Amino acid sequence: MPASLIDSTLDALNIGVEDFVKSLRETGASARHVDWRPPGNGDPRLAWRLALLTGDAQRSADCVGSRIDRANDIAVARMLAARPMLVDVALHAREVWPDLWKGGRKVLTHAGAPVPWEQMCEPMRGSLIGAALYEGWARSPEEAHDLLASGKVAFLANHDLGAVGPMSGTISPSMPLLVASEGASGRRAYTNFNEGIGKVLRFGANSAEVIDRLRWIERVLAPGLKAALAEIPAGVDLRQIQAQALLMGDEVHSRNAAATALFHMAIAPALAGSGVSRSQAREILGFIADTSQFFLNVSMLASKAIMDAAHGVEGSSIVTAIARNGVTTAIRVSGLGSQWFQSPSDTPVGLFFPGFSQEDANPDLGDSAICETAGYGGLSLAASPALVQLVGGSVAAAVSYSREMYWITWARNPTLSLPALEFAAAPAGIDIRKVVDTGIRPVLTTGIAHRQAGIGQIGAGLVRAPMECFTQALAALAAQVGVTE
Repeated sequence: MPASLIDSTLDALNIGVEDFVKSLRETGASARHVDWRPPGNGDPRLAWRLALLTGDAQRSADCVGSRIDRANDIAVARMLAARPMLVDVALHAREVWPDLWKGGRKVLTHAGAPVPWEQMCEPMRGSLIGAALYEGWARSPEEAHDLLASGKVAFLANHDLGAVGPMSGTISPSMPLLVASEGASGRRAYTNFNEGIGKVLRFGANSAEVIDRLRWIERVLAPGLKAALAEIPAGVDLRQIQAQALLMGDEVHSRNAAATALFHMAIAPALAGSGVSRSQAREILGFIADTSQFFLNVSMLASKAIMDAAHGVEGSSIVTAIARNGVTTAIRVSGLGSQWFQSPSDTPVGLFFPGFSQEDANPDLGDSAICETAGYGGLSLAASPALVQLVGGSVAAAVSYSREMYWITWARNPTLSLPALEFAAAPAGIDIRKVVDTGIRPVLTTGIAHRQAGIGQIGAGLVRAPMECFTQALAALAAQVGVTE
């Protein structure tokens, strides 16, 4: 037993089922609970597969576990070497994916794994309705609803196009996109623009105010940033901003105040030197300055580029995407291609704005957990004591979350330092084998959306990715490498 658990003042040490320790404490006994689960999520067959996949049952350099280890070394090395640069703005999504709009086709994208209209949560439906209004495909929300329900509009998952978007994540043909290029590979990733706070499309709002803001982004913000980026030939180094922001109190997922300020500093001189008018430059810089979460989409973009660099390594058990569509949470694994492994989403728990409560919350939603797969967010929560108060925890809890994540990751990222952990390198590379072995699920920081479309964000908190995603992926990896019962 670890010495840290031994305490001569304890009457009891409870391992496993937490209800037992509650009854002990009710009697006045001094008891400590250890959240332990048997390997393989308590499934003997899964535990045996896990043993074969980790090498515990076969001790040789050529065993399955050793081959997966080597594959993980390659995947994580690519992840750590990735250098995403913000290089351009595509003024319309149809420029990036022209085949999607040919022949009068109507296509909209969304966050998470693919989901049909009939199963979508209300915030996502509201967002898609807003996108249809923005495109001019309908004249009213009711007409847009009927169009989307008719099957005449196709829905695609952002990740399947190399893109990400927060919350509902909707991208339509006319929306501009931020474009990142990753290092030597030249691989590109895409995201939409952050709309600010209040009534916004990503939470399902679709009023005239929302559509007007989207048109301003298309008409002013996107062209302005495109002109500014043309003044920076190498692009803006996004990983450098993320790393510095961790030292300034962000975890670069739910808190991006420092990262947004750093981005503002990087883009302002270039914007001033571009051909953008003084009045429009002032509008753009004012909007970014007033939107502390502006860098959220950019952080997601960088994380997508980083994790795509780690994807596609044969035999690797490293998670390269976590995505939620408001109904399910899904993961992708480096060695398992484009397959999604998904399970019903949990509902985030945290602090709520006045007038709202846990009962109002929608199950977890958005592509933004790509940040955790890249080592930010919940994995680097120790870096953001300011965020901890917002999500209803403590600084000690934030530190413990990051420490816990070391148990389920393959390596540490020397470019990302966590000051509260004596500047230790952040956890890097979630390994499905370690998740299933330890029973520790990745912790995600997240905004909380109202169940009804259009009400918007009602709080912020934490949630964990469902274990079933990882057990499914482990079974698929076992089948791929020939591990049988």
